[in-house]
Amino acid sequence: MLSIVCSGVLQGIEAYPVQVEVNTGESGELRLILVGLPDAAVKESQDRVFSALANSGFQPPKTRTTVNLAPGHLRKEGPLYDLPIALGLLAATRQIKPKRLLERYLIAGELSLSGRTCPIRGGLALALLARKQGKAGVLLPPKTAEEAAWVEEAPVYRIHSLDEGVRFLNETGTIEPLSSADSAFSALPRQEQGSDFSEIKGQHTLRRAVEVAVAGGHNLLMIGPPGSGKSMISRRIPTIMPEPLRDEFLEILRIHSVTGHTLSEETHGFQRPFRAPHHTISDVGLLGGGNPPRPGEISLAHNGVLFLDELPEFKRSVLEVLRQPLEEGRVTIARASGKIDVPCSFMLVAAMNPCPCGYLGDPQRECRCTPSQVQSYRAKISGPLLDRIDIHIEAPAVSIAEIRSEKAGVSSAAMRERIEKARALQSQRFQRTRTACNARMSPMQTRRYSAVDKRQGNLLQRAMEELHLSVRAYDRILKVARTIADLEGADTFTDAHLLEAIQYRNLDRNLFY
Repeated sequence: MLSIVCSGVLQGIEAYPVQVEVNTGESGELRLILVGLPDAAVKESQDRVFSALANSGFQPPKTRTTVNLAPGHLRKEGPLYDLPIALGLLAATRQIKPKRLLERYLIAGELSLSGRTCPIRGGLALALLARKQGKAGVLLPPKTAEEAAWVEEAPVYRIHSLDEGVRFLNETGTIEPLSSADSAFSALPRQEQGSDFSEIKGQHTLRRAVEVAVAGGHNLLMIGPPGSGKSMISRRIPTIMPEPLRDEFLEILRIHSVTGHTLSEETHGFQRPFRAPHHTISDVGLLGGGNPPRPGEISLAHNGVLFLDELPEFKRSVLEVLRQPLEEGRVTIARASGKIDVPCSFMLVAAMNPCPCGYLGDPQRECRCTPSQVQSYRAKISGPLLDRIDIHIEAPAVSIAEIRSEKAGVSSAAMRERIEKARALQSQRFQRTRTACNARMSPMQTRRYSAVDKRQGNLLQRAMEELHLSVRAYDRILKVARTIADLEGADTFTDAHLLEAIQYRNLDRNLFY
């Protein structure tokens, strides 16, 4: 007897429909034949499914059975087909009635040997697929369902066990669907991660640059000796970032869901991601790839922060793959096994020492590096990559007097309030476009919203000629000046705003040579 169960297959961050066709009653010895381009994990489902059926009190097939995962040209991977295969076997052996209910729902989940369901990756993408197909709902393991419930207009049902799923489909048991209000994220308050900018001593110029960077979504590079607070400040940036909009958080969840990273724990909360990969990371780990292709760290930082500490210590090839994503906000990963297109619109925050020993320009400690060593160290970061970083700012060593000072700095809450006001101006400015912040302005938008008068144009031209800036750096200065004006609530920026933006190009000015 033939039964059909609807499920899905993950390709990148998208889910595509899959039909699990089960046919029993075939002549021949008892065996389960699995076709449809399954990987090793899917092939292993036979043993898990048969044990789950027996331990849940159901009868496994007694004749030769064929399971087809259609369409056959898409590779199926992972244990998410355990639950649909088990339900298909029960429907084909008339242990689920009526069978037509199976095709109304999209079903996925891993089974333990006892018949309990286990979490899978990609639940959010599957819920979006169910909504697109107009399904009556999606049946998922509990933790996966809690994340998928963030999708509106797609009823999500928590299935704790195979037996519970059978009773639901036989209409002998009732399960209330989760709504977006029941999502694990709806009840979570904003998380401050136990840190605050008020704990930072000194570094007033650096704090100002960070506030400007976050207000406009600008990329930021901090240059300073060890112990100057670069990492400490970077890890507090999430505490001053505006909360993500619902659509932005949905995009964040989609990417984390397909990679198996859960954000439903209380320690994460409803906030933007902060990713800090180690400098030994590979090109694939940062950009994405593998077999099949999956998102990397730059996509996991989408709508959030990517922090690269000790920037020159990263491999040159790793840094160079950042150039296109920084410009376009998306990355296309093409491999022999497939091709995926993933969003990666993030704010890059990087930190580095001024020289290999770290003490070039430090008034307290002597630098032992030769000019050629400093040049070689700086050359690890290419000019095109530096051009794509809007703000280069010095992080000088903090004095003992500043460290001992009991005066608290400006709190994260106060900084976030100013930043949210600036972001509100940008949202109003770009409300009919796809531009999210000043850093993402197109050249046409830059000319319109960052127009300079004749005097300012001459000032900027003189700075460009003296600092030998590129055309890309010219645009970056105008965008940063626009953000500085937004922080003050000004419609147009002044000479002071423009001069401050020019000062944020420290590496262009060869400050440490």
